[in-house]
Amino acid sequence: MTAQGHLLFSVTCALLAHKLPLTPALAEASLWQIVPAALASALLPDLDHPNSLLGRRLPWISGPLSRLFGHRGFTHSLLAVGMAVWGLAQFQAPGLLPVGVKDALIIGYLSHLLGDWLTPAGIPLFWPMRQRFRLPYLSLRCGGGVETAFCVLTLALAGFWTQGGMAFNVF
Repeated sequence: MTAQGHLLFSVTCALLAHKLPLTPALAEASLWQIVPAALASALLPDLDHPNSLLGRRLPWISGPLSRLFGHRGFTHSLLAVGMAVWGLAQFQAPGLLPVGVKDALIIGYLSHLLGDWLTPAGIPLFWPMRQRFRLPYLSLRCGGGVETAFCVLTLALAGFWTQGGMAFNVF
């Protein structure tokens, strides 16, 4: 998935996480906190690629990550998610970082993994095991009109549903 696709998809996931509510903190937090936090972390897994949007801006991080793990390696795994959750838990000082923002940062990171799970290349969910996981029977090619249409359509549907435009009884 491209950076644009990941950003759009992170907003979709943030809206759904807020509406469903995945955690009490996400349910109580303002979308003005949740959406920027999800956007801020949505591109982090691609720091392992020197030509990614963040990789070009942070080459001193991207280069070593790429050499150590390759693209879609460690940063696209549940181990990385666990380490991120642990790192965010270290910010426990009152008022330092609202819990809803912490949860939204995790949602943004997970949205990236979910987006790449939808592509033919998949993700190494249980890294360091090399097996890649992807959604069977549905694969989005990176870039192009299909990816953009999918991301815009899911965002429009999530926005429409979460903002009261239509009640989906499925959820």
